[in-house]
Amino acid sequence: MASQRRPTLTDVAKRVGVSAKTVSRVLNEDGPVSEETRAKVLAVVEELGFRPNLMARNMRVGSRDSTIGLVVPDMGNPFFGTVAGGIEEGVRAAGLTLLIGSSGESPEKEHALVTTFLARRVSSLMIVPAAGGDHRYLRREREGGLPLVFLDRPAAGLAADCVVSANEEGARTGTAHLLAHGHRRIAFIGDRPLSLYTRKQRFRGYQRALRDAGVEPDPRLVADAHDPVAAGAAVRRLLALPEPPTAVFTGNNFVTLGVVPALAQDGRRDVALVGFDDLPLAGVLEPGLTVVAQDPLAVGRAAASLALERLAGTRTPARTRTVDTRLIARGSGELRPAT
Repeated sequence: MASQRRPTLTDVAKRVGVSAKTVSRVLNEDGPVSEETRAKVLAVVEELGFRPNLMARNMRVGSRDSTIGLVVPDMGNPFFGTVAGGIEEGVRAAGLTLLIGSSGESPEKEHALVTTFLARRVSSLMIVPAAGGDHRYLRREREGGLPLVFLDRPAAGLAADCVVSANEEGARTGTAHLLAHGHRRIAFIGDRPLSLYTRKQRFRGYQRALRDAGVEPDPRLVADAHDPVAAGAAVRRLLALPEPPTAVFTGNNFVTLGVVPALAQDGRRDVALVGFDDLPLAGVLEPGLTVVAQDPLAVGRAAASLALERLAGTRTPARTRTVDTRLIARGSGELRPAT
């Protein structure tokens, strides 16, 4: 398929049958324009997928800014900070600058940030998708040659380059580690919403490990939480069951940050724990925290590599790169069930 150029303000003006100045007035809300004309302009802007160029005064027409836009769900999550570091490391030599914004896990905020980055005519756009989003609105950009890279989770409704961790295999390895130390009642505390790609993949790995060991997964041992407070409450509910788990597998670092203090506060040194994602100071806990560690730096570097390849002219179909995880045994995952 031949690449389509991105529509211009002149294209919008011709389609509506007005001057470029009138279109500019509508978009900038600067000057008198009839409501009928305003509605026609906005309809054509949406139809063509036109993105106003906020940097036009400083750039030649048709060129892109020397920046890469990155949208993450949470600026406070150290995982995404390290991913950003890997991206920056990878694109710095190409003379590109990284701009970062947070969606707060909101598809609406994500869309707004993407629109802002596109208006700056970024050289590439990278997105960690918010749960429940739909990225079909980026098809025109994808077909027009703008390098799009999705990280941690694939795009929804759009074929685009993607970098993910080995979520299912990592969770299978972590759960199998607990099984190898004699546990059969292993709880899973994951993320909410249940539709989140990483949550689904890690839960699948957890179930696969159990079934491979001849253990039928027990839905009563599954809970979900989106923050540490809810995770702490979830593990206490599970341990209060008539047949409680002897081990817990946590689906991400925020869940682990709730489970670890809850177990410590309740004096539950008899519960084995393996977490997905490493944590700072995990090795100084007593016992040390056993984790399935992702490699966020490698995720960022891989994303940078994909974007630079696209900028260099690569026009292959959408590609997915999977970054391996590794099990780090520190003590908490090696506890055996109490006899």
